[in-house]
Amino acid sequence: MKSAVIVFPGSNCDRDAQTVLATTGLNPVMVWHADTKLPDVDLVLVPGGFSYGDYLRSGAMAAKSPIMREVTSHAEKGRFVLGICNGFQVLTEAGLLDGVLLRNQKLKFICKDVKLRVENTATAFTSKYSKGQVVTVPVAHHDGNYFASEQILASLQDNEQIIFRYCEENGEITPESNPNGSLLNIAGICNKKRNVLGMMPHPERCAETLLGGIDGAVVFESLMVA
Repeated sequence: MKSAVIVFPGSNCDRDAQTVLATTGLNPVMVWHADTKLPDVDLVLVPGGFSYGDYLRSGAMAAKSPIMREVTSHAEKGRFVLGICNGFQVLTEAGLLDGVLLRNQKLKFICKDVKLRVENTATAFTSKYSKGQVVTVPVAHHDGNYFASEQILASLQDNEQIIFRYCEENGEITPESNPNGSLLNIAGICNKKRNVLGMMPHPERCAETLLGGIDGAVVFESLMVA
């Protein structure tokens, strides 16, 4: 499998993404935001960071970059797209995922490890997890508060598009385990075709033992067998 990492002005997790993709065997190439053509790849990763300095609205300017037309086309063909943190914001702004990411409930930047419960393993991104498994993955964001209309939330639940939810160590979904105020404790969702995933936590930052954990590596290992 081959992959591409999109690089925007202000990206700061693109090299982390490149490293974990290379380590996993996903053969990454780096693609500049102003490019107008994607290489022939299976996976496009939209990384974390602060694209365009988060001016206007997080992800809003990046969503209008020339390369995003190609990313949209890539997704429409049923190929894989993964957006992490700012990448999740970009995907919602580009209309590839439903909902929006608002300012954190307490209006503070959050940088810490959180517990996630894996809600759906019937995706290319989560097939090597166990349903209901609790994993530890770091977050680092100021605008990670997932919001959507009641209609969208109902659709996400009905179609099993909620992939990760913030939880307690025992897997219980509680207000206390929600770091940013996201509705339904949502940490990650996919589209109806299940080929596009957006998540606020950073799996690329916990994919090596040296970094303190390998729970995030399973996302990339799952893609290897997709």
